[in-house]
Amino acid sequence: MTATLPAWLPEIAAEQPHALAFATVSGAHLYGFPSDDSDVDLRGVHVLPPEQVVGLRTGPETVSRSWTRRGVEVDLVTHDLAKFCRLLLRRNGYVLEQLLSPLVVATSSVHEELAAAAPGCLTRHHAHHYLGFARTQWRLFERSGELKPLLYTFRVLLTGIHLMRTGTLVADLTRLGGGPPYLGELMAAKRAAEHGALPSGAPERPRLERDVARLTADLEAARDASRLPEAATADGVLHDLVVRTRLAAGAGPPPSRLPGRDATVSQERGLR
Repeated sequence: MTATLPAWLPEIAAEQPHALAFATVSGAHLYGFPSDDSDVDLRGVHVLPPEQVVGLRTGPETVSRSWTRRGVEVDLVTHDLAKFCRLLLRRNGYVLEQLLSPLVVATSSVHEELAAAAPGCLTRHHAHHYLGFARTQWRLFERSGELKPLLYTFRVLLTGIHLMRTGTLVADLTRLGGGPPYLGELMAAKRAAEHGALPSGAPERPRLERDVARLTADLEAARDASRLPEAATADGVLHDLVVRTRLAAGAGPPPSRLPGRDATVSQERGLR
């Protein structure tokens, strides 16, 4: 695998059994520290046709598969549009990051409408997602001693703090401020080895614990002071989008397109 995304990724989107509203790249490539042996995490939304929703035999709400293509490990997960919209309304940071990822493999007008509805999905309670994710990754680091979960811990805490303070979603650790000064060295080591241990000269465990505790407290304070709303407001907009898209799918698959000059997604997406 190379840290550079393969040019053939759009081929995968075109090969899926259900039409894709969008496909983006998540994981280490989105977070700013892919390594030479990183896999490619493709995430997106598929649209089930009406006969696979209203009948007795329903189609898959989630499609998940992993395989190797041209020497590259690919992990693909897509949700049906209705399930994805339900997740968007449940303070789920994963799906927001997938929706607003700047690494777009395939897009469509449905993708654009979903992104436009994102501000109405965001609440201060998204902080709970990032706090929980950080706890999970820190425990994994404590058990394994690997660099990857440690970097994920810092990444999610800093993303959550930025989101609570500014209302914008930034998943790339290289673009997030406020972290400890040694993060650049840790990211460089991660780019060299996906599952490596901490590099020589890395901070001792007590220093790491203090910095994680400080950022956790910062995220909690940012949540408490955030001007983001208590509840999502986009349920009506998303319901209408699902209905219109589902009915249109009965006449044929929704057109998807590769990201071109007119479909560029910015690195930082405003959500309010």
